[in-house]
Amino acid sequence: MYIPAHFAASPGAIDDLLAAPAAANLVTMTSQGLLATLLPLVYVPSAGEHGALHGHLARNNPQWSEPPAGEALVILQGADAYISPAWYASKAEHGRVVPTWNYSTAHVYGTLVVHDDPAWLGCHVRQLTELHEGRSARPWSVDDAPERYIAGQLRAVVGVELLISRIEAKTKLSQNRPGKDIDGVVAGLQATGQTASAADVDRARRERPT
Repeated sequence: MYIPAHFAASPGAIDDLLAAPAAANLVTMTSQGLLATLLPLVYVPSAGEHGALHGHLARNNPQWSEPPAGEALVILQGADAYISPAWYASKAEHGRVVPTWNYSTAHVYGTLVVHDDPAWLGCHVRQLTELHEGRSARPWSVDDAPERYIAGQLRAVVGVELLISRIEAKTKLSQNRPGKDIDGVVAGLQATGQTASAADVDRARRERPT
């Protein structure tokens, strides 16, 4: 990943990307060429030397049965947004501004381990469910469904674990703009309802060395 120094992600930003309850793309190189699947993942910092990402694939998905050639890759994506030059104070000052795109992303590399094990899968789906249901006023639990039904559902999937070896992460969040331009970006994003992107820009500004 191309990462200019001023867009290098902070440790806190990387942790946020890893822990966010979202789906990400698992990419592997196999005998069939590149295979990719979008799947929800759970970050488990205590697994392996550098933590791990746990997920599951449909049993009929060929990606799990094709051992990857070398490292596997998970592409995590945070909030992203179009940035209008009309939001910059610099537009009125000299006009030398153009549109751009803000985003946060991490490329997480590691060894892919397959878990065709009901006990591992049962633990994983509980973790995944609790991660997402925890924000609900009436959270659903795996135990709300019949045990035999859940067992059948688990037989239809296979667990995958990416044991993390290295991470390349980038937060392109207007850090290269003057302070008044950043004020305009935050205001513009908030006005268009893109509050997550606005919060990311504001956080990056506060983390920027003075």
